[in-house]
Amino acid sequence: MNPANETVTDTGTVEEYLFSNGTYKLLAFTVGTIAVLGFCNNIIVLVLYYRFKRLRTPTNLFLLNISVSDLLVSLFGVNFTFVSCVKGHWIWDSATCVWDGFSNSLFGIVSIMTLTVLAYERYIRVVHAKVIDFTWSWKAIAYIWLYSLAWTGAPLIGWNRYTLERHRLGCSVDWGSKDPNDASFILFFFLSCLFVPVGIMAYCYGHILYTVRMLRSIQDLQTVQIIKILRYEKKVAKMFLLMISTFLICWTPYAVVSMLVAFGKKDIVTPTVAIIPSFFAKSSTAYNPVIYIFMSRKFRRCLLRLLCARLVSIRRSIKDRPIARVEKPIRPIVVSQKVGERPKKKVTFNSSSIVFIITSNDTNYLDIPSKNSLSEVNVIKVRPL
Repeated sequence: MNPANETVTDTGTVEEYLFSNGTYKLLAFTVGTIAVLGFCNNIIVLVLYYRFKRLRTPTNLFLLNISVSDLLVSLFGVNFTFVSCVKGHWIWDSATCVWDGFSNSLFGIVSIMTLTVLAYERYIRVVHAKVIDFTWSWKAIAYIWLYSLAWTGAPLIGWNRYTLERHRLGCSVDWGSKDPNDASFILFFFLSCLFVPVGIMAYCYGHILYTVRMLRSIQDLQTVQIIKILRYEKKVAKMFLLMISTFLICWTPYAVVSMLVAFGKKDIVTPTVAIIPSFFAKSSTAYNPVIYIFMSRKFRRCLLRLLCARLVSIRRSIKDRPIARVEKPIRPIVVSQKVGERPKKKVTFNSSSIVFIITSNDTNYLDIPSKNSLSEVNVIKVRPL
């Protein structure tokens, strides 16, 4: 990566390029790949949830909500950055910058809050033996979106603002502002959208693992049914814990860089240091569907059924397609030919039969004998088996 290069544009302004041309191409390829994988993987989850009723459970509704938010990131949160990488700089206006920062922040907060609610749902199910229904799930999802809209909408009404990040390929909250109003937003934003959700998730999963271990140690409860239930709950908890860990691994570097900028360490955050965590955070949109498929037996079986049904339909359409019959012209083949009065034997082939024509006159037409030569031609037609 090269430091700032300057180029004069057609309008006469000087545009500063923070990376080399090859680096911009690599960044465009990376963010484009993230967008394609995130779109395809989350579309698969939505199709599976729509096609198979066994997946339509209150818990899986939260997984669907995460897939929707990740899909929206792939559609609206990546395209402006991708075009900017292709062009080598941010080419959009201030309104587009506001939308880019708002959409990425909104969908990211929706994801982490949904994971928090999933952790709480597992907690009340395993520790307190309470089962949620669809009404509870829909209300929780509505609260998640309203909570996320409240925090991401605050910069739109003056509490901080959305501006270009240091790499100048995307927009986010103004982390480096020293204004007390902006600094207060950054502080409460980190507390409410990062530290508190992570604390809730750690508390819930800690109690879940402790409860499962205690129940497995009680001999009076070691029935086959109880063992199966505990094994299932532990497996589901591990899957959600892996989702949370993956999300935090992707977003923690970006949060650390943002905090360094916010709390006075702006000089050590170069454009190179800023761009890598930003793209790494965007890559989280493609991971969750892979976790579902590998760790959830229901999702895996439904995906196999969907693929097998698709392959069977393709084979049936090919099998039922009418085959055009092409009649080939009859070709005469001389089987034996000797000089003298002895007759010649000729064999002709077509698509449906073999015709033997025995004649003693070379001038006779082989396909349809004339009336005058009927006495000199013997025709034997044999159909193949």
